[in-house]
Amino acid sequence: MAEKPKSVLLPVIAVAVFVGLGRMVLQKLKADRAARENRLAGPVDEKTRQWISDVVRTPRQ
Repeated sequence: MAEKPKSVLLPVIAVAVFVGLGRMVLQKLKADRAARENRLAGPVDEKTRQWISDVVRTPRQ
């Protein structure tokens, strides 16, 4: 009795998905590390930007 040939497609797709996810995680870690080293903040909304501008322009007493 001949055995049913096993499909190779599913394992190949699984490997591609895991490699893609791993790559995304590594890119995220790399970006987080670069942002931490360069002290970059995320996007700032207009209200926060205005507050920072006012604080910087106003002299301390």
